[in-house]
Amino acid sequence: MRVMVVVKATAQSEAGVMPDPSMFIEMGKFNDELIAAGIMLDGAGLKASSNGRRLTFRGRKATVTDGPFAEPKELIAGYWIWEVKDVAQAIEWASRAPMQDGDTLEVRPFMEPEDFAGVVPDAMIEQEKGWRDGLASKAHKAG
Repeated sequence: MRVMVVVKATAQSEAGVMPDPSMFIEMGKFNDELIAAGIMLDGAGLKASSNGRRLTFRGRKATVTDGPFAEPKELIAGYWIWEVKDVAQAIEWASRAPMQDGDTLEVRPFMEPEDFAGVVPDAMIEQEKGWRDGLASKAHKAG
């Protein structure tokens, strides 16, 4: 199962304050462990919301709002995408992440094509699987 582990923003991350250099070393070691275990598929930090844009739709028309956005606790500072056997394994790994006091991680399973069985035609499920397999193959060749 794939999960996204969301690193919630803080007042410091929204202010663009970089963590202590030792944090980068610890995070690098943790990421190496995730990769060696075959868990980590992707991950990155995100710039503060002052660098972002938010699109709000009314019908098909989008209105673009420039950041920053309010309430850092509701924003995302980074993420990992992991392949795990279940949510319990994701929580086990996330619990070992080198986070700072007060940081929050959120573990969210992805919707998989099979989750839409009975809601959309089987052909759409197969199309989604094809896209996913094609993207994974492309990423593997690039890596």
